[in-house]
Amino acid sequence: MVKERNIAVCIILSLVTCGIYMIYWFICLTDEANNASNSTGTSGGMAFLLSLVTCGIYTFYWMFKQGEKIDSAKSARGLESSGNSGIIYLVLTLFGLGIVSYALMQNDLNKLA
Repeated sequence: MVKERNIAVCIILSLVTCGIYMIYWFICLTDEANNASNSTGTSGGMAFLLSLVTCGIYTFYWMFKQGEKIDSAKSARGLESSGNSGIIYLVLTLFGLGIVSYALMQNDLNKLA
């Protein structure tokens, strides 16, 4: 089940809590993308743990895979899908704009809710 979230509130909470809410948001995004795409990918908690253990390197892979999952979920529901969301999320994250990637993911998941 995909829960619709207000993107502005998520960003503000992430900033106010010094990133603690962003961890929760990361976990929720992972689980909801898995549910939306009907895939049995890595759970949110495991993805966060892998990101910690690899000092953030797994996050880049995660961003790309999230884009693929969201694109496949959009295609399955008949919504327009660019097919390159994973690359966009990855490039934004490489330039230090990971929170923008989260916002774009949440926007796509809100459309699927």
